[in-house]
Amino acid sequence: MLIETHCHLDYLKALPFAELREKIAEAGISKVVTIGVDPENLDPVRDLADMYPEVYFTQGIHPHDAKAATQIEFEKISARATHPKMVAVGEIGLDYHYNNSPPEVQRVQFERQLQLAVDHDLPVVIHTRDAEEDTQAILRNFSRTLLRKGVIHSFTSSANLAEFILAEGFFIGFNGIVTFKKAQSVQDVVKLTPTDRILFETDSPFLTPVPHRGKENAPYYLPFVAAKIAELKGADPTRLEAEVYQNSLRCFPKLL
Repeated sequence: MLIETHCHLDYLKALPFAELREKIAEAGISKVVTIGVDPENLDPVRDLADMYPEVYFTQGIHPHDAKAATQIEFEKISARATHPKMVAVGEIGLDYHYNNSPPEVQRVQFERQLQLAVDHDLPVVIHTRDAEEDTQAILRNFSRTLLRKGVIHSFTSSANLAEFILAEGFFIGFNGIVTFKKAQSVQDVVKLTPTDRILFETDSPFLTPVPHRGKENAPYYLPFVAAKIAELKGADPTRLEAEVYQNSLRCFPKLL
């Protein structure tokens, strides 16, 4: 069995939801984590988890939307932290590639949400792009108090950042990018990451893996990610899937 640790179910449009659920189950996926990213989708992802037993959720404000976050959103995240299916604070972090929100605002909101995770003893789901130095500095400041750690998802950063976050106790999430021909740097990070620190994700509807490029991504494509990582690691696919399943439970204890 597989666990989809990062997707955006509320964004998927290609199939009716009932059919989507059927295809997810047929792909061997027993649990799905759908991600909160902005003020508009915090309620929808929570509602999906309340409606469907296999769906879990996170709550957080993505760095792109840091400038839009208000006290209302932070109160929601805090109030829902005890929900039995809210597995993490996220997606939070820094993105200096697009700078949809000013970097200084991103840093403030990142730190504020890390503190929420500390206060509620939850792991985090982190997005980082073109912001390695500040990501390291902020996480280093929270290292002693963020006991649950979490995952740096959709990893596309350097081996240097990978080594830092592994040393700090985080997991690394890999998705369809690992199947891309021009993703050698990500594939190299897969090779250096111990198997007990890997998580599988799709980040659907984005980043559809080979051989389905051009189609809307979905959690039922997760086996293609798992197979490629097994190939890169020279690992038995069945054993790797079993180990990564347990990794997911360790990262997100509420999935148990």
